Parts: sequence; structure tokens; C-alpha cells
Amino acid sequence: MASQIKVDEIAGAAGTTVTIPVGQTLDVLGTLDIDGGTLVLPANVVITDGTQTLTNKTLTDPKIGTKILDVNGLELLNLTATGSAVNELTLANASTGNNPVLSATGGDTNVGITLTPKGSGTVTIDALTFPAADGSADQILTTNGSGVLSFVDNSGGTSWVAVKTSGFTAVAGEGYFCDTTSAAFTMTLPAGTLGDEISFIDYAGTFDTNALTVAPNGAEKIQGVAASLTVSVERAANTLVYTDGTQGWLLKAK
Repeated sequence: MASQIKVDEIAGAAGTTVTIPVGQTLDVLGTLDIDGGTLVLPANVVITDGTQTLTNKTLTDPKIGTKILDVNGLELLNLTATGSAVNELTLANASTGNNPVLSATGGDTNVGITLTPKGSGTVTIDALTFPAADGSADQILTTNGSGVLSFVDNSGGTSWVAVKTSGFTAVAGEGYFCDTTSAAFTMTLPAGTLGDEISFIDYAGTFDTNALTVAPNGAEKIQGVAASLTVSVERAANTLVYTDGTQGWLLKAK
């Protein structure tokens, strides 16, 4: 066991050099005073507030202050302590063929991870840059082909709306259950652009009694004719897709 050197045992005269041998420790309860001389400690002694490079040291549950600096003394990682913290991050390395893992762990059953950019900054993951703010309801993420993602309106598929029982103007991308039980009525098509689709279904099986009229927008055409389309087949179900000014809206399928 290493012996201990008392502070009063190493007091020296001015200009003297006092060397602490390896294997001995200082009693730090006193005050070191060697009258302006030099105190030489073994190379493997760690000094409080001293600037030293530690090699092959194992730290068990160390407490780190508010930041970790790089070799240039610049901020590398800032740490914010939460007095009542129960959740934390766990970083695990990996063997050959596997990926290292950054996990949310802690006392709660379900723990997420929040990444918050500063100001108008964005989050980039695997060369994909995510938008800085949420989009509108029902929008989807799309890419510009260079890794930048953004929210756009969902133009794929058909968005079905509540049953219609009287005349209305249709919206591209929507589908309509048309109930003509009480009376015939007209569905007016919007101004079309290439690929726009509108679907409709005979909701109550009454088109043969009270027909549905499909009217073009202004001078546009349906099936190549600038006139309304009358649908009088019971349980008819069709989709109209817009092509161009020559043919207008064409029946896609039953």
C-alpha cells in the first residue's frame, strides 16, 4: 500500500525542488508551501484544475459539467441537466456487420427522441433534408430529387366526400355518392387540367328514375362534345379524367 506524505513534511526552503516519489500520496487537508520552490509530482498524478492529457483511464459514472470541449478548447457538446430527469440517451457500439445504436431509454414506458434545429435551420438525415415546419392536413412529403423534402398536396387516389342530394360543383381528385332518390340534379365539372379525375356512384340505385346530369365547365367538353352527360343507368359508377381542350373529360371506367 502506498505511503502518505503529510504537507508539513514537504515544506521546503525557497528555490528548493521537492519530488514526490511514485507510490506515495499527498495528504491534501493541509496547505502546500515550499517557499517559492518547485513541487515535482509523478507523471501519472492528476491535479485538480490542471491541464493534463489522460490516457487509458476508466471513468465510472463521471459527472460532467455543462459542456464538452474539443482539442482546441471550443464547444463540442453542451449539456443541460434536468433535476427530475428519468429518461436519457444510450449510445451502443456494434460488432462487424451491425450498426451502432442511439436509443431513447429511461424510466418511462414510451420515450421519443426530439431533434430541434435552431431558427430556420433544418434536420438532415442520411443526406435527406426535412422541412423546418409541419405541412397542412393530408399533405405528403415529396423530394426535389436532390435530397430536399417538402410537403405537397396529396394528388394520388380519390378523396370521397359525404353523400350529395342536390346540385353541386365537383372538385378534382374527389369522389361523390350521388343520391337522386328525391329528385334529379346536376353535378358541374370544374375547369380541368391534364390528369384531373372525378368519380361518382349511384348511391341509392335511382339514376334510372331520376337521372344525374354531369355538366361541363363553360365551353369544355365531355367525351369530345360540348354538352352535358346524362347518366340514367341504375347503380352506375364512373370516373371522368380530363385530357385536353379537344376531348375534355373522358369516361375512364365503370
